[in-house]
Amino acid sequence: MKKIYIHILFQASLLLGQTIDNDLKSAADLITKESLMGKVEVLSSPEFEGRLSGSEGYNKASEYVKNHFIKLGLKPAFGTDYYQKLFVEYNEIKSPARFCLVKENDIVKEYKLGDDYLFRGFTGSGDFTAPVVFCGYGISNAGYDDYKNIDVNEKIVIVFKQNPTWKLEGVKWGNGYPREKANTAADHGAIGLIMVSRPLDTPPQPVIASVMHGDGEQNANFPQLHMSLDAANDFLSGSGYDIRDLQRKIDEKQKPFSFELSASALIKVQADYYKEKETQNIAALLEGNDEELKNEYIVIGAHLDHVGSQADEVYFPGANDNASGSAGVMQIAEAFIQSGMKPKRSIIFTLFTSEEQGLFGAEYFVENPPVDLKNVVAMLNMDCIGSGDSIQIGNGKSAPNLWNIFRETDLLNDNLMLERTWAGGGADATPFHNKGIPIAYIVSYYSYEHLHLSTDLPETLNKDLYKSIIDLAFLSSLKIANGEYVREKLVQ
Repeated sequence: MKKIYIHILFQASLLLGQTIDNDLKSAADLITKESLMGKVEVLSSPEFEGRLSGSEGYNKASEYVKNHFIKLGLKPAFGTDYYQKLFVEYNEIKSPARFCLVKENDIVKEYKLGDDYLFRGFTGSGDFTAPVVFCGYGISNAGYDDYKNIDVNEKIVIVFKQNPTWKLEGVKWGNGYPREKANTAADHGAIGLIMVSRPLDTPPQPVIASVMHGDGEQNANFPQLHMSLDAANDFLSGSGYDIRDLQRKIDEKQKPFSFELSASALIKVQADYYKEKETQNIAALLEGNDEELKNEYIVIGAHLDHVGSQADEVYFPGANDNASGSAGVMQIAEAFIQSGMKPKRSIIFTLFTSEEQGLFGAEYFVENPPVDLKNVVAMLNMDCIGSGDSIQIGNGKSAPNLWNIFRETDLLNDNLMLERTWAGGGADATPFHNKGIPIAYIVSYYSYEHLHLSTDLPETLNKDLYKSIIDLAFLSSLKIANGEYVREKLVQ
């Protein structure tokens, strides 16, 4: 056992006229930047292939986490098992992949996967060259129809990835997910979908990888990709418009403007789709040391999954999203064990699957909990905690007493926490919030510069801030575990 150093910030204590409670004589010196970053580097390594739920890479990451819990001597949370199995949709984008601009039957430009375009996580397969039609926002209903009076049969459709920011009375846009836009295009006879971000957004969304696709049946033979604004303007060359002109024209008139381009596109992609693929949450239990309070629980969680890889050419490390949160859960568990601290309440350390697809792992956890949810006093969720310059604790408007635990702890620690908060959960915390469980959503501020990009690498993290966040989460969880917080009724 390493020597335990007491981490007490005397200067902050004197400034506040307070002393740090004995329960907060922490093992914070055991939580080192080197240990945290070591775990992040493993989780975001090429070996784990972007940790897509259901993939071999995700399974390797799960084993890494499970073995860490076993080494610490933590008990399995699901009876005799550290794994909680569930099934999710799964799509593997295989090699080779191509996307080209074609004019007069000649390839004018071949685009680079990962820079100029990415396939959507649930793209269908295809290998063809076809004419391209611009169809605005890709919406078709009684009050607004981008497909009215335009022939898209056996053609590829370009649409804005997002829905309009404006509304029309009596018209519903739909959910705007790629599956819905793809199905709408296919219903009109199209054979493929190319999405482009709204160029007038500040800033426009870059080309990102995503497996958030929406409900409905998979169209296994309908390719879907997201291209850059520059690539969109290549396709529009000679039309008299660029992509900004087109969004501005449609938005100002609030009317469709669709037309066939003089270009064609070559798309080649092979995707192996599974309607159900086994994946798992991972959780371990640290039993409390108080005869009564040990029957109450804190859940400290983060999602382990990310958005995978494509065509053996590009993978998405997900260092901040969310190797940072996953490593944080592992490190806090390690700090409890190595310090010898014995909390009064029990703690469940949890890594969720399939957050990126729609919170499926967290939803499954609360619907099939390892303990009675009435006995869960709080849930702490860590998501994207390695980048930025300060700390946010979300859900303070719904659980103000829990938020205050963090605020008081932060004032005695690094004083990096913003007053800004919100209500109603967020990401994997949402299913817990919906069950009436107080949650603290732990996230850094300015955390999304590399979100869902291949540049979300360990070297982009703010290591000092990252350590401060884990210190805060550990110290606050210790207070909660030792009975300084009573489960509150959520503020509506």
